[in-house]
Amino acid sequence: MRRTGTVLALACMAAFFTPADSHAQSLKGSKKSLDLQNRVAEQHDFTFIGTTSQAKRFVELGYLVRVKSNGDYHVNQISHPYARPEVELFVSRLGRQYRSACGEQLVITSLTRPTSRQPRNASSRSVHPTGMAMDVRRSSSRACRSWLEKVLLSLEGAGVLEATRESSPPHYHIALFPKQYASYVDRRLADAGDGGTAVAYHVRSGDSLWSIAQKHGTSITELRTVNELRGSRIFAGQVLTVPAGR
Repeated sequence: MRRTGTVLALACMAAFFTPADSHAQSLKGSKKSLDLQNRVAEQHDFTFIGTTSQAKRFVELGYLVRVKSNGDYHVNQISHPYARPEVELFVSRLGRQYRSACGEQLVITSLTRPTSRQPRNASSRSVHPTGMAMDVRRSSSRACRSWLEKVLLSLEGAGVLEATRESSPPHYHIALFPKQYASYVDRRLADAGDGGTAVAYHVRSGDSLWSIAQKHGTSITELRTVNELRGSRIFAGQVLTVPAGR
């Protein structure tokens, strides 16, 4: 199995398909959506993890990373809080944007699930065992649900994930396409004017966008653009993508 590297290393790799190859975007789920998720898992040469011990081995090898709660999102009592590195990046970016838009934490209810730990109602073709999928609790706030669904549909249109609105229990199943998402993030960084070079910065108490921008030789505008922030409010524990100074 090929090891999934860091997001910026993968960003230079070409996507396996274009958005035009995907079906019309919706959150209803379908056989075509499952076909696409499994095809991407096969193209990435991802193993379907069978047991807890195998999942732990993948963590030791670096194929999976631990996803930890912060001020933007909460990993809710998950027995296997691990995912592909790009999924961890996606959670970090989406959680930050979600809290900025909605004022509440994004709640992650599932990440990597070995085939031996799949629930009874799970599809036999679920890609959770590959580490490329996650579940997000559906908020009781209509405005938050609307915001999240618009974002997921937009990212489906960009060809970087497949999302399904599930009802039992109410949640969103999201299958991320790692290499395609890495390229997408790289384009976002390039559009911000940093040539695709960036660092992850953990916000500390007392930090501001101005102080972070000054420290890294960038600007508040670029920080807000890259991290898709509506305002200038940040929280201790957040992870920001910081463009390198030019």
